[in-house]
Amino acid sequence: MFAVRLQFMHDNFARPHKNLRNPYYRTPAMAAGLTDHVWTVEEILSLL
Repeated sequence: MFAVRLQFMHDNFARPHKNLRNPYYRTPAMAAGLTDHVWTVEEILSLL
């Protein structure tokens, strides 16, 4: 179950999506206004 949560965090915070470009590629979390930058893997792992 932890691996699924980690994958969701990566997809939403660290992986820019082509369909969300405005004018640059954004992550879903950036599009929703939850963050202002693309997260690194280190930032995600620091939440542990």
